[in-house]
Amino acid sequence: MKKMLKIIILVLFVLFIIFLYYFFIGKAPKQKNIIWGVNFSQMQAENLKLDWRETYIALLDDLKVKDIKLLTNWNFIEGQKDNYYFDDIDWQIKEAESRGVNLIYVVGMKTGRWPECHIPSWADNLSKAQQQEEILKYIKEVVSRYKDSKAIITWQVENEPLFKFGICPWYDKNFLKKEVELVKFLDNTRPVIVSDSGELSSWFSVAKIGDIVGTTMYRKSWINVAGDIGFYGTFPINPIFYWRKAQIIKKIFGKDVINVELQAEPWAQKLFHDVSLEEQEKTMNLEQFKKNIKYAQKTGLDTFYLWGGEWWYWMKKTQNRPEIWNEAKGLFVK
Repeated sequence: MKKMLKIIILVLFVLFIIFLYYFFIGKAPKQKNIIWGVNFSQMQAENLKLDWRETYIALLDDLKVKDIKLLTNWNFIEGQKDNYYFDDIDWQIKEAESRGVNLIYVVGMKTGRWPECHIPSWADNLSKAQQQEEILKYIKEVVSRYKDSKAIITWQVENEPLFKFGICPWYDKNFLKKEVELVKFLDNTRPVIVSDSGELSSWFSVAKIGDIVGTTMYRKSWINVAGDIGFYGTFPINPIFYWRKAQIIKKIFGKDVINVELQAEPWAQKLFHDVSLEEQEKTMNLEQFKKNIKYAQKTGLDTFYLWGGEWWYWMKKTQNRPEIWNEAKGLFVK
């Protein structure tokens, strides 16, 4: 019995060493042509008390961004049941079209930015089944309206829909499949992205559902232990980790992996626009921004959508701190 136990321990130890070597040792191939994009959230710009139109145009015309992931909120578009407000999104898409900008359009209940799930107040007390019925109706309205836009190159259904983060009433893999099926039924001309946590997921579940796997990439953040207890830390992950995982996904599922959320703004103990600038800069400043870009370049992935463009503009416009904005410009201005 003791001999068998020793053998089992030895095998597990060897497997652990192999795992560490495969995912944490080595270098990924260098990508010559990387696509750099940004995420844009009208809600986030407004939370920072910015003119969201001015912010959006600055991204397009000053930074010369040509790839944007557009975050849209169900509770904003359908604030009243069956009454859809598309004026602001129409404007954003029209401005992108006029400049030849490529858009990823994120649709669903969980579309990013706290509290992650953006449920209209009228749908709060509906049953899960009723909420899901309303979400499908909402998705149908959105896709039917914008499927002829030349700017939209990809749909993203939900944001990390299987990763339990945020204030959400439920997580449902089978419903996610229905959402993706509906989008592909309404528009079979574009691929569908389904995203997942870069550090805390294998990506297998989303790879089975979407056409493209979207991953996040965070480097330095507030790590909560319990209640208000926590610390600022850096994820101890070698860039090769993302490349190896992406190769597994490619081999098993035949799906490409892109980064749809690269940290380029603070991740503080509270929402960063509610903490001091000094606290914000503990997790994001010019030096950390540069480090994150270099780190991304070492992962072997070829597409990155930076998370934080609204904050860069806030820093530039309201804090007289244009350093990150100017540094980011070098990624987009060719």
